[in-house]
Amino acid sequence: MKSLIEAAVIAALITAPLAAFAQSSQPVTRAQVRSELVQLEKAGYNPATGDNYNYPADIQAAEARVAAQNNVAQTSGYGSAANGSSQAGGRADSASSSYSAPVVSYAR
Repeated sequence: MKSLIEAAVIAALITAPLAAFAQSSQPVTRAQVRSELVQLEKAGYNPATGDNYNYPADIQAAEARVAAQNNVAQTSGYGSAANGSSQAGGRADSASSSYSAPVVSYAR
């Protein structure tokens, strides 16, 4: 009997962390999918063209335009905004190997 209780406690301890990884968000609704499709169509994507050759590029370009319109910032939520400096116009020296001449490029 004691081993049965120990086994149950061990099983509970092992399975308890799995609940933390359970999906907590609700599934996407039909209305959400339709609104996303309308946004993509307004951004220039047309699913009715049937152009399978350009499909990935077309949908990705439309998604990029939608993201730009929504002004979505990809931040983690920690810390403040990064206020940095740019070295535009600065000189950058690089070489492909130790035997080649240095390549000088100017940042734009």
